[in-house]
Amino acid sequence: MIELKQALEAFARYDVEFIIVGGVAMNLHGSAHVTFDLDICYDRRRTNLKRIVAALAPYRPRLRGLPENLPFVWDEQMLQSGTNFTFTTDLGDIDLLGEVAGVGSYSDAFSSSVIVPLYGIECRMLTLDSLIASKRAAGRPKDLLALPELEALREVAEEGE
Repeated sequence: MIELKQALEAFARYDVEFIIVGGVAMNLHGSAHVTFDLDICYDRRRTNLKRIVAALAPYRPRLRGLPENLPFVWDEQMLQSGTNFTFTTDLGDIDLLGEVAGVGSYSDAFSSSVIVPLYGIECRMLTLDSLIASKRAAGRPKDLLALPELEALREVAEEGE
């Protein structure tokens, strides 16, 4: 299970530019979906990569699913070598997404996000419409199963307007 408060505090401490997507965003929109990780879309500029490295270094990030004895260096260059990463950390699983299916890059996600206060930290998360688009575009069975609930939440939100 992700230590969400600690993860957000670490990102805030280093001014990491990110947007909450995935299961945590679903929960923030009112979903009962159970999630065990934190998925974020992150700004891929070099300054932000340095911030991510500094923020997560104390929590021993390592690539999820690879043998522990496989050599791995947690640094900015490693983050530059790809776009989307799945990590296990001492805080729990954290997925870094440079691009979100159905939404696009960080700048696209930024324009499709809203600010939400969490644990006294102002965070960005995908709007409900963008979250639905991302789940639909991802097309995995677990994402498609989430769509009816997310669409029902959207209907309730529209009725309340």
